[in-house]
Amino acid sequence: MNDLLFQHGTRETLKRQAQEGYAVVVPLAATEQHGPHLPVFTDSLIGEHIAFEASRKAAVSTKLLLAPTLVIGCSQHHLAFGGTLSFTSTTYFLMLKEIGESLIKGGFRKIIFLNAHGGNESMMHQAAQDLAVQHDIWTASSSYWSLSRSALAELGAQEMGMVPGHAGGFEASLIASLAPDLLRNQTTDRLVHPQRAWINAGPPGSFIGKHNFLTGVDGYTDSAHQADAVKGSMYLQAIIDSTAEWLVQVGNWMDEGVESTQ
Repeated sequence: MNDLLFQHGTRETLKRQAQEGYAVVVPLAATEQHGPHLPVFTDSLIGEHIAFEASRKAAVSTKLLLAPTLVIGCSQHHLAFGGTLSFTSTTYFLMLKEIGESLIKGGFRKIIFLNAHGGNESMMHQAAQDLAVQHDIWTASSSYWSLSRSALAELGAQEMGMVPGHAGGFEASLIASLAPDLLRNQTTDRLVHPQRAWINAGPPGSFIGKHNFLTGVDGYTDSAHQADAVKGSMYLQAIIDSTAEWLVQVGNWMDEGVESTQ
C-alpha cells in the first residue's frame, strides 16, 4: 500500500495518479481540549486511524490517495479551556477550499473530505459544495459518525453516553483501544454526567446550540468512567467498515458520473 499515501508520492507519480482518475481523501481532525482525562490530540488520533484503515480497505476496490490529516480544525468553542489550537470558521473554510484548489491545479478531479471533529462539519460541507460548483470536479464530504451511525447503534454504543459526544465514554473507549497510555483517570467525582437532551432534538439537519451548554463547565459531554478498550475496538472496526464501504460507493458514483459526461 505504499502508493496509498499522498505524501509518499513524487510530483511525477502524483501527476500520473491524477491522470488515472484517483480520488484524494482529505482527513479533517482537531487539536483541542478533551477534559482532564483525554489528550488534546484525541480527534486526530481517532480520525487518522479511521482514515488510514478505511482508505486501505477501500483502495482494493477503487483508486484512492490519502492526504495528510489536517490536525488543527475549527475549535473556537474550546479555546476558553486552554490546550486548544484553532482556526476561525472563516479561515478554516478558506483553507479547505485552497487545499481543494491545490489538488485541482495538480490535476485531481475527485476530492473527498472525511471528518473527525464536529466543529469542522459545516465548513467542510460548504467547501466541498463550493469546489464542485466552481470547478468541473466531483466532491464528497462526511463525518465518520454519520457514516457509521447504524452500525454503532447495532453495537449499543449509546450505552457509553453520547455518540460521538465530546471526551465522554464513547471517545474514551476509542482512545482506550488506540492509545491506552494516554487515557487518564477522570478526576471528577461525578459518575453520572448530566445529558443535554436538546442536543439531538429537532429535525435532522437542524442546530440548537450554545456550546457552553454542550460541554458545561468541565469541557466534556458525558462521563468517561465506563470507557472500555474492547468495546472501543469493536466501535472502531464498525466505523472503519462503514467508512470503507462509503468510500467505495463514492468512488463508483464518481466513476459512473465521469463516464456519463464523456
